[in-house]
Amino acid sequence: MYLSIICGTFGPQEIIIILVIVLLLFGGRKIPELMKGLGKGMKEFKNATKEDEEQPETKKDSEKK
Repeated sequence: MYLSIICGTFGPQEIIIILVIVLLLFGGRKIPELMKGLGKGMKEFKNATKEDEEQPETKKDSEKK
């Protein structure tokens, strides 16, 4: 609910200004490294959530036996 309100206030100009500031702060060489790290973190998070979803099922199966 609040996300839609926040995203609605950002126009194209504000997004461009934020991107320029990020580019100035981190530089062109660091941004791909940051995105690569972010991607790895997201992949690990997805794998961890999948493992957590699978574990309760195996516990239920072992309790039935």
